[in-house]
Amino acid sequence: MAQNKFEQSLASGAHQKLQSLVGSWSGITKTWFEKDVLVDECLSTAKISSILGGRFIVYDYESSLEGKPLEGKMIIGFDIPYQKFTFSWIDSFHMGTQIMHAKGEVTEKGFSILGAYGNPEYGDQLFGWRTELEIINDEKIIFSAYNIMPGEEETKAIEAVYKRL
Repeated sequence: MAQNKFEQSLASGAHQKLQSLVGSWSGITKTWFEKDVLVDECLSTAKISSILGGRFIVYDYESSLEGKPLEGKMIIGFDIPYQKFTFSWIDSFHMGTQIMHAKGEVTEKGFSILGAYGNPEYGDQLFGWRTELEIINDEKIIFSAYNIMPGEEETKAIEAVYKRL
């Protein structure tokens, strides 16, 4: 019997790649607010779970910034018709009460997803936020995020290097 596109992706495509991340992770998260000015480095933990029959993963993480705890959640998927990775992201620091929705491209070792955020108090222009996942191997992954100020080049904001527990 022929497999449908999702079954194929789950067996050997983007969904299989996402499912390979399921598990518990621990590592170091670094934060920058300005180019090349490291603000904080702390321990972080993550749990990645599969939901809806392997269609999505949930990336739950806990960390801190300058001693204050923070937590976040990202639902990550792969949109088969559009051939794009997608996510919805919330956290207790960066996003406040907003939910970021983003989409992006497959990369050699993971994905690069671009979203946007803003606040009308600071004008109508949105800031860009690019998130990368790099799968080093079955035991090590790196989530990196880059802030993109309107009219400026992107700068690294977050780097979380995780090892599988």
